[in-house]
Amino acid sequence: MKRLYALFALLMLVAVQPARAQSILRDAETEALLNDASRPIIEAAGLSPRNVRIVLINDPSINAFVAGGQAVYIHSGLIDAADDINQVQGVIAHELGHVTGGHAPLSGQMFKQATGISILSLVLGVAAMAAGAGEAGAGILAAGQQAAMGTVLAFSRNQESSADAAGVRYLNTAKISGKGMLEFFKKLQNQEFRLAIPQNNPYHRTHPLSGQRIANLTNDLTNGPGWRVPTPAGWDDRFKRIQAKLRGYVDDPKDTLRKYPATDTTIPARYARAYAYHRSGYPEQAAAEAEALVRAAPQDPYFLELEGQILLESGKPAEALKALRTATERTNYQPLIATTFGHALVATEDPANLPEAEKVLRQAVGRDDQNPFAWYQLGTVYERKGDAPRTALAAAEQASLSGDNARALYSARAALAGLPQGSPDYIRAQDIQMTAEVAVEADKKNRRRQR
Repeated sequence: MKRLYALFALLMLVAVQPARAQSILRDAETEALLNDASRPIIEAAGLSPRNVRIVLINDPSINAFVAGGQAVYIHSGLIDAADDINQVQGVIAHELGHVTGGHAPLSGQMFKQATGISILSLVLGVAAMAAGAGEAGAGILAAGQQAAMGTVLAFSRNQESSADAAGVRYLNTAKISGKGMLEFFKKLQNQEFRLAIPQNNPYHRTHPLSGQRIANLTNDLTNGPGWRVPTPAGWDDRFKRIQAKLRGYVDDPKDTLRKYPATDTTIPARYARAYAYHRSGYPEQAAAEAEALVRAAPQDPYFLELEGQILLESGKPAEALKALRTATERTNYQPLIATTFGHALVATEDPANLPEAEKVLRQAVGRDDQNPFAWYQLGTVYERKGDAPRTALAAAEQASLSGDNARALYSARAALAGLPQGSPDYIRAQDIQMTAEVAVEADKKNRRRQR
């Protein structure tokens, strides 16, 4: 049964991800730090943190971009290259300058239409349900960087300079040090030197030379009220943790194990090795690293989440429940962690666990409806309970997130046939049906044009 489930999940992953697709990585701990780090900058920009999303893209290049709406997309390669969270704050401040300046020419909904959404789980996507379709544009953060997601956002040098200046204002208003912004531009300048990019002719570039940017911004940043303000206590330790976790997940396991040898017993090293071992098919070593982390901090919800994930994905869902339940409770039912807990409850195949699984998963999708895997698990709960209309509604939600408009339409119609008219679920199914009908008709017109 375990092998069949894993094969099914893997086939689903392959089916919905187009060739060379890039995933949006979802991880509770990473999102918590990025939200904390960006909140004061977002407020300084006159925006609401509730409306701005910091989204992590699985791409090794050092890049960040905006693509319409109020979302900032950061490549995993940028997190890998940064020395501390303050450098990432500098990048976020710059990108928010593009948001407030209206520089992104692409219109919204990229989060739903990106080429993939995957939970940052331990194995190669077997426990994740990727979702999304369509082309997503990627702007270039520094000269020489190649667009990685299709349509290039050809920002002019003036727009980049404007975003730099706005980023400086936001950092100074929030009283956040601009040291990280300057340090990161110096990293880009060093990259330009390594690539032998000419430094004397900026006119064929979409971005100003990094040296020019450093010179233009240094005075305003060094004289700003936040220049000597230290990063909040613990944030750099949190950054090293998520950086190591990310490396363990996206890098070749051999590279991760070389970077974090067994002699390194720090928290980040154990984090990275746990992921690398699990991806390499060494569950005992992965479990040993997770257990060491839990011993070091028994109440840390992210360590408990890791321990539970390893047990769950090693075919021991019942044993994973204790750790995942505690992690879920200690994070106040954080949606991503709650989804993993709900998955474990479903995976036990014990009917007695279905009521709790339904409660947990409904709460998860209620707080974060951008998680197709949560909808998949909730649909499984409904199916096992014999609730065909809500099984169809969950399938419609998942298909809508996946860009599968035909299946979303079919499933929404099936849900409407059985749901009580006027109920919240009925109204939601109507919304999906109307949206899917428009999308399906547009798809038909596009196909006719291409003939």
